[in-house]
Amino acid sequence: MKKTIEFHRSAWSWIALSMILACPAIPARAAALPCALLSPEPSVAQSSDDERRDREQEQRDREQEKRDREQEKLDRQQELDDEGQEALDEGNYEKAAQKYDALVNLNGPQTDKALYWKAWAERKLGRRDASVASLNELYRRFPQSRWVKDGKALEVEVRQSSGTPVDPGNVSNEELKILAIRSLMSMDPERAAPMLENVLKGANSPKTKKEALFVLAQGGSSKAHEILGRVARGQIAPELQKKAIESLGIYGAPGSRQELSDIYASTTDTGAKRAILRAFMLSGERGRIFAAAKSEKDPEVRREAIRQLGLMGSQSELQQLYQSESSADVKQEILQSFFLGGGSSTLLDIARTDKDPEMRRTAIRNLGLMGGGSSQALIDIYTSEKERAVRKEVLNAFFLQGNAKSLIAVARKETDPELKKEAVSKLSLMGSKEATDYLMEILNQQ
Repeated sequence: MKKTIEFHRSAWSWIALSMILACPAIPARAAALPCALLSPEPSVAQSSDDERRDREQEQRDREQEKRDREQEKLDRQQELDDEGQEALDEGNYEKAAQKYDALVNLNGPQTDKALYWKAWAERKLGRRDASVASLNELYRRFPQSRWVKDGKALEVEVRQSSGTPVDPGNVSNEELKILAIRSLMSMDPERAAPMLENVLKGANSPKTKKEALFVLAQGGSSKAHEILGRVARGQIAPELQKKAIESLGIYGAPGSRQELSDIYASTTDTGAKRAILRAFMLSGERGRIFAAAKSEKDPEVRREAIRQLGLMGSQSELQQLYQSESSADVKQEILQSFFLGGGSSTLLDIARTDKDPEMRRTAIRNLGLMGGGSSQALIDIYTSEKERAVRKEVLNAFFLQGNAKSLIAVARKETDPELKKEAVSKLSLMGSKEATDYLMEILNQQ
């Protein structure tokens, strides 16, 4: 009998708590009235503003979803390319042919490259007719592609071969080539460079070409530098262009930085420009990245420059960009870079003073992701902020921080029923002792 009474008492307690969350502003003497009659009706103007903000947020969400889908497609193409290159390196030519065939079917910006390496893998498998067919498709669909020249060289080798199947496990010839390439490191660089150039120009495997590029980057001679520069421009072994750009950033002398700047100024290839910005980051070229972030016309490349400034901790440069920027999308990217660079003080300033509520919300969200060091400042912002959406973002920041103490402090003082319900709802998800004690305190007050 005692257990039954305790069960009913517990059940009525939770029912009471649910009524409190649903109708937090009900006076005690009106508790018997329906919640719908007691809840204050929002003003027409407030309702209109909320609906407008919701529509704008939905539009931003749709645009972000579209960008995410496009990025997922690009990521899938890059994944297939990476897996194909890895299979070639491992001598698994069957898998490589399958990966590049899948990449061809996606019909993306790397289709010409995929056709070449598909033909290359088919040649290694002894499928002469299939290899020639892949190359013919490359010539037909992409007559101006930089892969056509390599394709012609490969076609000569294919047509000269007997068509006898090649055992994919037999990689002894390639291993000998790599050993020979490594032996060139101890030779006179001026004599070794032309040999390495021939390796890069020939129909060799990606692994062999990468080894040749690595040795070339270590050479230090003027001829080696000249060849490396041509690879970085995409004139030789275009599949290694990004690797050559990275090598110029890591191993190159000050003259290499200027060469990268010249390549950046002359190319329209988005991928090459982004690779150059990453090379500048590796070599500490903050000024050149800042210049790109200020003047670059390609939105994707400009975002890359801003991200690299964040990774370098370039708070001063990012502040200058933010103050002079008019595009909301670019300002959002700058806020993300403040987060990447640990710029909590700048984010706090923006959360306090920026006139755009969306910028304030983003700054507050990033502060939440950075941890609990800004708790008191966020409480102050919550107290002074007029926009309800921004105040909700502060509550969300406390939730992201796992900061039950601040949520409780806000909930105790809050008179807005919706905001108080938001705070209590987040506390109910946290599972901490402080949150549970506060929820029981609410229950016991009723």
